[in-house]
Amino acid sequence: MNVSAIVVEYNPMHNGHLYHIKKTKKLTNCDALVCIMSGNFVQRGFPSILDKWTKANMAISNGVDLVIELPTLYSLSSAEFFSFGAVSILDSLNIINSICFGSEIGNINALQDIATTLLEEPLEYKILLKNYLDKGISFAKARNLALVELNRDNKIMSENINKILSLSNNILGIEYLKSLLLLNSSIKPFTITREGADYKDENLHEEYSSASSIRKYLKENKNINILKDFLPLEGFLEFKRLITKGYNFSMEDSMINYIRYKYISGYKNLHNLIDVSEGLDNRIYKSLEKNFTYDSLVGEIKSKRYAYSRIGRILCQYFIGFENYDLNSLLKSTPNYMRVLASNEMGLKVLKKIKKHSSTNIYTKLPKNTNTLLSLDIKATNAYSLLNNNIRFNEDYFRSPTIIKNTIY
Repeated sequence: MNVSAIVVEYNPMHNGHLYHIKKTKKLTNCDALVCIMSGNFVQRGFPSILDKWTKANMAISNGVDLVIELPTLYSLSSAEFFSFGAVSILDSLNIINSICFGSEIGNINALQDIATTLLEEPLEYKILLKNYLDKGISFAKARNLALVELNRDNKIMSENINKILSLSNNILGIEYLKSLLLLNSSIKPFTITREGADYKDENLHEEYSSASSIRKYLKENKNINILKDFLPLEGFLEFKRLITKGYNFSMEDSMINYIRYKYISGYKNLHNLIDVSEGLDNRIYKSLEKNFTYDSLVGEIKSKRYAYSRIGRILCQYFIGFENYDLNSLLKSTPNYMRVLASNEMGLKVLKKIKKHSSTNIYTKLPKNTNTLLSLDIKATNAYSLLNNNIRFNEDYFRSPTIIKNTIY
């Protein structure tokens, strides 16, 4: 059985994601497609607009065979750890033949060359990186500048690096490739050229609109029919059903009062979070005293060194309670389990193959004794239940994977 994998967030699923699924199947000629997906919180530091079970069901209805949850520790981490968490889980299954991701450049060799340099970190690169960081430049920007200067004698390469590293999906793709190299994985990487609007684009466009634009529309409008052209049919019908049932779409602003209340209640332990350094905690505390929306709060805190997404992740981690965990130790370890959120009949065959070839623990229901990584997922869902009244406290203990039969793809 030829099994391919994709790493996704689906916040929410749109036509660009459906394109990714179809192109992956065509490019890899796979018999089955496994998706590892962020759960109730996503990498930019937002609560997912839909809960993880609803997202998983949509994925199965649109061509995925098996949906595995990416632990919250990784889904709310930098691109480096986000990618490593996903790839390490996929690699541990011992049955994944390939992984396919979208990128703006669509050239696997160019991304592979950069990934190799970043992983090996030659001395000159380290010195250049430190010099830029010492100037107060954000890590991502400093890394870009260091790589460009490292290749200064090769004008074409230098210009290409700058273009490649200025685009988010290229950056994430490089991190997937770094993780594969680090793990000495046999999984073969593929990339497709990303279609559609940039993730920051908040305007709806013909056919391929960004997840940001769809979330913005749902936040401001009630006429779901406008989104029919931008969502896969099954996804659009599910949205209509959810709205009819009074489903509560989770937005980032819904976290703010909980975060502010936590701060004024005396929980001043942001310094325990990995991404918080150099007095950033005090900067955040001061901003919490006067900002009442997510955008205004993050906008005041962010700087050249601290990007919007990094601040968003810090706030989300604080909301959930990451600061009470030994994050350094957790991030240095590799997950020893996979949690199934949804499957179809082909996905069940994939699960049988995993059981035969891998020693990783497969969870369809939560075990009596949960490890630290899994307990953090449970804590995240409980925090999410404050934002989404369709999700109960301890929902993780009540839910089993959905098995969907006779999918159309």
